[in-house]
Amino acid sequence: MSAVTTTVSEDTANPYALSHLDSLESEAVHIFREVAGEFERPVILFSGGKDSIVMLHLALKAFAPAPVPFSLLHVDTGHNFPEVLEYRDRTVKKHGLRLHVASVQEYIDAGKLRERPDGTRNPLQTVPLTEAIQQHRFDAVFGGGRRDEEKARAKERVFSLRDEFSQWDPRRQRPELWQLYNGRHAPGEHVRVFPISNWTELDVWQYIERESIELPEIYFAHEREVFSRNGMWLTAGGWGGPKEHEATETRLVRYRTVGDMSCTGAVDSDATTLDAVITEIAASRLTERGATRADDKMSEAAMEDRKREGYF
Repeated sequence: MSAVTTTVSEDTANPYALSHLDSLESEAVHIFREVAGEFERPVILFSGGKDSIVMLHLALKAFAPAPVPFSLLHVDTGHNFPEVLEYRDRTVKKHGLRLHVASVQEYIDAGKLRERPDGTRNPLQTVPLTEAIQQHRFDAVFGGGRRDEEKARAKERVFSLRDEFSQWDPRRQRPELWQLYNGRHAPGEHVRVFPISNWTELDVWQYIERESIELPEIYFAHEREVFSRNGMWLTAGGWGGPKEHEATETRLVRYRTVGDMSCTGAVDSDATTLDAVITEIAASRLTERGATRADDKMSEAAMEDRKREGYF
């Protein structure tokens, strides 16, 4: 008697199975709730960039209908994109959140930091960040870092311990089997928490589309005055660019990541919609930091060196 093979669709076989994005969302929500239960003074790093926007959206979901029980912290380099700062302030007001701003410019004016010769301020964020953490006694700091972005970030756990100087020691990494997270820390130490660590750039964009999350227009193709430096299109502005030999031109570009204007490059693109951006990202073979962040190209270990000093 011959065997009869019956084909059953995946949805019919397990109608309660979570989709890929649902699984990532569930993991992130679990992480937010774990931190709320374990720590006394958590804070969310929020810059108005897409990863921090998704992270805040997940936090809002995790605690709805109650408000998010954490404040926000932004390290403002003084060279941020105006569109992103406007979005940051509008979002804070919309959700009735409390925002702490650590200003790099204030540290420069006070003589605590010195401008770099290349005008890049991203590496200068470490001191304002770590001192803000100490001043407000934050014991858990949420960041939007993802493992697919850069090699040093791929090494880090979801709960990443920092010592009393906010420094990261890879040798103190803790196992995280079965989504069990160890938040134990000594007085003066804190834990950096990465709820979207296991997401990819494509996951982020697909989730943004699914959830209809608003983003700054800088992430979509638009005409902008830019100039070429070290193989990247940088925005012209008062931060120190362009130099005399660097000609500006108007190009159709968009940003895959946003940070300090002095080191965040635009990419040529005609992607004006979410669908077009997702198609573009799916075809890319470079991470957004690898393609558009000059500060990560200073050396092979540039990011890891900054992380050991206290940077995210």
